[in-house]
Amino acid sequence: MRIGLELGAFAWDGGPTSMGATLSRIARTADEAGFDLIATGDHLWQGPHAGGPEAPQLECFTTLGVLAAHTTRCRVAPVVAGVHFRHPALLAKSATTLDVLTGGRFMLGLGVGWDESEAVGSGIEFPPLGDRFTMLEETLQILLRYWTGERGAEKPYTGRHYTIERTLSDPQSITRPHPPIMLGGGGRRTLRLVAEYADACNLYPGPDLTEKLELLRRLCDEAGRDHTTVEKTCVLPVDVTESAGVDALLAQLRRIAAAEVDTTICIISSNDPIRDVERIGEHALPAMANE
Repeated sequence: MRIGLELGAFAWDGGPTSMGATLSRIARTADEAGFDLIATGDHLWQGPHAGGPEAPQLECFTTLGVLAAHTTRCRVAPVVAGVHFRHPALLAKSATTLDVLTGGRFMLGLGVGWDESEAVGSGIEFPPLGDRFTMLEETLQILLRYWTGERGAEKPYTGRHYTIERTLSDPQSITRPHPPIMLGGGGRRTLRLVAEYADACNLYPGPDLTEKLELLRRLCDEAGRDHTTVEKTCVLPVDVTESAGVDALLAQLRRIAAAEVDTTICIISSNDPIRDVERIGEHALPAMANE
């Protein structure tokens, strides 16, 4: 099983004046250690797991640009971008740009979003869940049009939420036929979209993990798709501030690997992220590589 890394909090030692240097060092350390992927969430406000709206939060795609600039091997990804935050045309341009600038190391994580208070408090429309699922499917259709051929599809796109006259993409993505798409969420509606459009799913490793993976298998069968072509990923909040935390992490990783998950993305949220990256890299990466 591969191991990835997600930055879950930004209340780091040194504060804002040191954030750029800390972020760059995290990226280099993770890349050199052999992490498969480095990611960040897509929020304007910090979530309740890391102090709530009054705690620091860096913008997702800007942060990914810095991570990309300081890595050469690992993938970079939003885990996951909220479909309500960006028009599909802007999302397509951002994703394509990161794919080009990383030499094909970008994965687009996407989902329907969940933090209504963040959106409403920031003056951003947050439609009902059913509408956001329709927006997500239309966005997936539009993205694939942008990544069609050498310059995108020529025919207009007209959906319930979006109308685009021309899905022009220049430069076109390096990754062909398109940058990989990962969808976050484990419900039937999300997993149906995974089976039809995406290259990876992103789940929580709860007690129903095996059931969700079996549901994905059935939905892939219904879509006429080999489920093994879908990368199965999980996000896992971790605390490795103490040595016991490393042992607990290894036990969790082995349980997740037994469910035939391909990639586990460890979410780190302490004030010393360099230490966490080094500990996971030193202990978890080689242990899981040898099993």
